[in-house]
Formats: sequence, structure tokens, C-alpha cells
Amino acid sequence: MTDLVIRTLDESDAHLFDSLPDPLGVGRALSRATHRPDWKRVALRDGRVVARAAWWGGPDDTAPVNINWFDVADGEEDAGAELLRTSPHQVEYELILPAGWREDPVLRAAGESRLRAAQAAGMTVLVERFQYRWTPQNGLPERPGRLVFRPEPDDEVFLDVLRRVHSSTLDAHALRAIAEGGLDRAAQEELDFFHWCPSPREWWQLAHTPDGELVGLHIPAHNPSGPCVGFIGVVPEQRGHGYAYDLLAECTHFLAERGAEFIAGATDQGNFPMAANFTKAGHPVVQERVHLEPGSQD
Repeated sequence: MTDLVIRTLDESDAHLFDSLPDPLGVGRALSRATHRPDWKRVALRDGRVVARAAWWGGPDDTAPVNINWFDVADGEEDAGAELLRTSPHQVEYELILPAGWREDPVLRAAGESRLRAAQAAGMTVLVERFQYRWTPQNGLPERPGRLVFRPEPDDEVFLDVLRRVHSSTLDAHALRAIAEGGLDRAAQEELDFFHWCPSPREWWQLAHTPDGELVGLHIPAHNPSGPCVGFIGVVPEQRGHGYAYDLLAECTHFLAERGAEFIAGATDQGNFPMAANFTKAGHPVVQERVHLEPGSQD
């Protein structure tokens, strides 16, 4: 087998990225995303692209947030692993997959091939998630009317609520942050994401009972690809009353009232209560995603 050549692309050869098939439909899934040519890499053998990867970030980011497009040709998993292993950007890989991908032999083979290549590069699976997409044809969920929603201008108040929410959580990314830096880190990571989103700070809302007891928060947002459910969180002492549905319903109405033609959302597959709330609120699963962490660079 001839030697492998790995190249970072630029404007002049960006077309090379499009020379591999896209069996998982990642290009369609990312039709609203913009990838910079210099954050794309390809592996070539005999001048033919046998693996490709695209790193993604927001328009003002100086470094990529994640890898969200990675493909390998048949029999070239080692090339794909080398492409990832030698990248200067060691960030999370978000493998985008069609809903129910394991039930289709062709999709399952493609998905597992990319997982094997990423794991050969030293990555490990953190979590699998459901990706949702609400559109007006799904209808607006009923507002239970049990809570009072209002904005809160003080970031410290939001940090305190986020600490309380994450003191008991099923979210894998939050649990990782807690393990690495405690509740303060987990809360700060959430707050940093909210500020990173190009949507108004005034949209962030706390939820209370009519008697003034704090229930939680919801963050209607826009990420660079469009409107999304930025965050839904209920403080531990208020759980068991189904309030997460109230928050999600309010978030959906809030964005729809501001012209959203779709609303993206996501939750860990193991978070059965939140997955049930998305279903109840009329948000169908449109994709699955596997999140993998980069290996140690020691």
C-alpha cells in the first residue's frame, strides 16, 4: 500500500473535501453550518482522498469547537485514525447519524466504521444523544400555566441556579465538567455557552411558582445554525412535578413567537425523563449523535 499524505486544505483545493461519498447524510444535516477551508483535512493515497474531517466553530472563534464531519473510504480506517491523531486541533468529535441508524445495515456499517477509526485515534465515547427538530407543522405544545417566567439580568443569579441544577444531573457533559472542576466549572461552562450563542441575553428566563419559589430556568437561543433550546433545568427540590415539560413548552412558544421556522434540541439518550418531555412537547427525533472525547496528548 502506498504512503499516506495528509493535508490541510485552503481555498484553492477545498474541492477535494467533496470527493468522498456521504452515506450518513452529514452534508445535508450540516447544510446551515459553515466550515472554514483551513479547518478541513484530508488523507490521500495515490492522489485519491481516502479520509476527510472538518472542524467547526462559530464565526468569531479562533479555534474549532468540535469535529462534526468525518468520513473514511472502505478499508481505510487506519488512514482516518491517522488523520485525526495528527490534527493540531484535539477536540470532541460529534458523529452525526440518522435516527435509528443501527437498524439499517448500510448506515450501521458506516457509523461503526467511523467509530472504530476515531477510537483507533485514541478517542473514547462520552455519550450518545438524541437530536430533535420542532417545526410549526408539529403544533405548539400546551402551556400548563403553572409557572411564572421572567428575565434575570444578573449572571451570578444564573450561575447559582446552574450550580443547583447540576448538583444532581444526568447530563454526561455536565458530569465530566464536575469531575474535572466541580460544580463551579460545570455552571460556568453552561453560562459561557449561553453568552457564545448569538442571541439576546434578555431571552434568558427563570421560572417560579406563583408563590415565588424558584423552579428552574430555560434558555431560548440561537446558535450559529439557527434557533434552539439552549438549556432546560429544574432545581433538585422541585423535581417530580413534571416542570421540565413546562419549561420546554415555554421555550418552544418563546422562539416560535419570534419567528422560528424550526427549533433544534438535544438530550442524552440515557436521560429518559427529558427525552419523554421532548416527545410530549411535539419535538421529533431527527438524528442521533455520538460524542467522543479526544485522547490524551501526553
